[in-house]
Amino acid sequence: MDALGDRNHTAVTGFILLGLTDDPILQVILFIIILCIYLVTISGNLNTIILIRISSQLHHPMYFFLSHLAFVDMGYSSSVTPYMLINFLVERNTISYFGCGIQLGSATFFGTVESFLLAAMAYDRFVAVCNPLLYSTKMSTQVCVQLLIVAYVGGFLNASSFTICFFSLLFCGPNQVNHFFCDFAPLFELSCSDISIPIVFLSFTAGSIVVVTALVISVSYIYILITILKMRSTEGRHKAFSTCASHLTAVTLFYGTITFIYVLPKSSYTTDQNKVVSVFYMVVIPMLNPLIYSLRNNEIKGALKRELARKICSN
Repeated sequence: MDALGDRNHTAVTGFILLGLTDDPILQVILFIIILCIYLVTISGNLNTIILIRISSQLHHPMYFFLSHLAFVDMGYSSSVTPYMLINFLVERNTISYFGCGIQLGSATFFGTVESFLLAAMAYDRFVAVCNPLLYSTKMSTQVCVQLLIVAYVGGFLNASSFTICFFSLLFCGPNQVNHFFCDFAPLFELSCSDISIPIVFLSFTAGSIVVVTALVISVSYIYILITILKMRSTEGRHKAFSTCASHLTAVTLFYGTITFIYVLPKSSYTTDQNKVVSVFYMVVIPMLNPLIYSLRNNEIKGALKRELARKICSN
């Protein structure tokens, strides 16, 4: 009965997202820029998936994971960008209590899956460079599918924990979220429930995922670096490094911004800086990933040229 009584005091049924800025001119400029970024994100990642699917030369583990990374990037950006664009057009951008929980869960899901996929891709590069003779065995179709299942299940479990914690909270006061999406930190600040246990629990689960995936990536690249330095052939070193360069760039961008937001103490940055960095890793990076992999990967560039030539010849 007490629980029901407490629930009856929950006055907040929706939230107001304050967005990036309240300057009308800057809102128009940002709307155009972010809309263009979003369109490039969707088209670039969609084209990456289609190219990998139709090109037989790209039917091996690295590009299997890359196609799923492209799918996840589209989902990651789509979980927050449409609402951000709406925020630039309306005077008050409201989102329902249920919608806010779904947005939090979807952003967490895709962000977590991306972390696992980047770790799986690092392991794939480790096997390719350090154990090339065993590559077909260690990165068999069965192993790739298992790694993919771990990524999606891990994302689902982490997203479920965030969503459940959110729906277990009571909101009975201010409902203005000082962000462009329903992020857990500004949301929890508005709650009139005791958030000490949820904060510790979510920090532990999210932190564990970041630490484990970052550790896998770090160890993989340490062994890759050692192997490359032992190579006598300059051409061999260049080829081995070129196969890892695009992935290493994507990892640096993603984990660099994640560290800034979720690892550094809040006193080291302002709310506006938090928003800018959040835009970078949730909106800009999903656009950059297909560009990084296409511009720095000879196999993808070669496959793209072949498919374009085939289309031209068929016409």
